[in-house]
Amino acid sequence: MEYKDQKIIPAIRNMKDFEIFLQSSYAYGVLLDVHIAQLKNIVNISKQHCKNLLLHVDLIHGLKNDEYATEYLCQSFKPYGLLSTKASVVLKAKQKGVLAIQRVFLIDSNALEKSYSLLEKTKPDVIEVLPGAMPNIIAEIHQRIQIPIFAGGFIRSIDDVNNALQAGAAAVTTSNKQLWKEFEQS
Repeated sequence: MEYKDQKIIPAIRNMKDFEIFLQSSYAYGVLLDVHIAQLKNIVNISKQHCKNLLLHVDLIHGLKNDEYATEYLCQSFKPYGLLSTKASVVLKAKQKGVLAIQRVFLIDSNALEKSYSLLEKTKPDVIEVLPGAMPNIIAEIHQRIQIPIFAGGFIRSIDDVNNALQAGAAAVTTSNKQLWKEFEQS
């Protein structure tokens, strides 16, 4: 399974990454580590290039990652989607009609069980599982919860991407530009 015909969702860490993303054939990308003052310009340029940004709310510098910030982002920027570890952000994003992505960190079995409880509460449109280089856990989550999964973190090779996709991930988020090139549609 692929997300909107993309195996890779580029994770954009800086303006150089953003320029590469704009020149790529990718329609969807995750914006990480951005200052609030840059956001309006980045979103406008993205829309001019017919790119759909998923804003990582937790990593927007100068903005608190809460439901008020979420409402502000939805009203002011109308992003394609919002990504967060915070339940309140995911719930508000769903309420505002943007793609709501719940990011979960799976460090041990206890974190996995807590994540299942969180996902039952938020019922996000997509789950981002970190680290993404755990195909067995991705397969378990995919089987247990029927929500599309993005796999991210520690994705270092073509095999990592393919293993995550074969385990049930809809796409892989990565800042590895070599993998962007490898999986880009021509």
